[in-house]
Amino acid sequence: MKLSLTLLVTALGFTAAKKNNPFAPKVTRKTAKGKMNAKLMSNAKTLRRLDGEDEEQEVDLSGYSIKFEKCQFVKQYDGEDDGGGGNEDVDTILSTKRFVIFRICPDSSCGSCNYNYGEYIVDMDTYLEAALGYKQEVQEENCNTCNECYEKAAEAAEADDDAAEEDEDAWKCQNVDTSTCYAECQNIENMEENGYMDASEFTECQQLDYEDNYGNVYYAGAMCASSGSRIKIGIFTDEQCSNYDSSKDVEDYMNKNDGYNIKLSYHLLKQTFAEGECVASCLVEEEQNPNEDNGDDEEEKEAEINEMCEELYEAAGKCETSHGFEQGI
Repeated sequence: MKLSLTLLVTALGFTAAKKNNPFAPKVTRKTAKGKMNAKLMSNAKTLRRLDGEDEEQEVDLSGYSIKFEKCQFVKQYDGEDDGGGGNEDVDTILSTKRFVIFRICPDSSCGSCNYNYGEYIVDMDTYLEAALGYKQEVQEENCNTCNECYEKAAEAAEADDDAAEEDEDAWKCQNVDTSTCYAECQNIENMEENGYMDASEFTECQQLDYEDNYGNVYYAGAMCASSGSRIKIGIFTDEQCSNYDSSKDVEDYMNKNDGYNIKLSYHLLKQTFAEGECVASCLVEEEQNPNEDNGDDEEEKEAEINEMCEELYEAAGKCETSHGFEQGI
């Protein structure tokens, strides 16, 4: 699939355009999550669309999900303002800019996603920061629930039936398969002890703890792979992670203190570029006890939208009307 001219032009001018956005709202920085939101929202456009009378209306993303389409990179000239051009220490005047193209699809058509969708482009760092933050949170919640259910099952096996029925939160474990999730969560928790490191920790360009006999150092960072269908950690010769060294494997330059090589686990990172399915649903669904009657007269709650969807929608370049996206601008 070729990147359309409109999206490519958007990509090339995206970084410069978003730096001076007058509509960027303020976000608190009290937590690590708030800090991530602040970085993303500083690049954002107001989530709005205009009707026939030029009145602002919110875009309703409930009923939609985010689907990864491809990773795209371009080589471009860096002027002096961007740290290139006049820098005599660099080997090239070109830098690599990486972007992710994603779609917002109806929940019912994540597989095909061929109508009533929007197509978007955002720099890869922004995409990964938002997507990994969401996936990390989901993973932690799932493992916390799994561990609790595993412990409850062990306690219930030693207690009588009456004691087991007294647990008001037992319903949360009805659909949890502790026989599989517990082992998976233990592998995640003991990853480093088993000789692995989470690949998501190397998505931002960083220097590796390695220097050869000639004083050369190397850098690791996220890059497009498999014709843009995947994202992997590559090894680079510059601190901007622009010059990829295809002759080297990044794992060969990652050693533990005992001298053995460390392997990368893509368990979390691969969830951000899932193939044939959506990455995340935009609607946040609250857990409800199926054994309780919530009542028909319960006040209808406003739909809560996944922060990942809001952040990426606001930060991205958009192509919507040509795809029939009903909620789009």
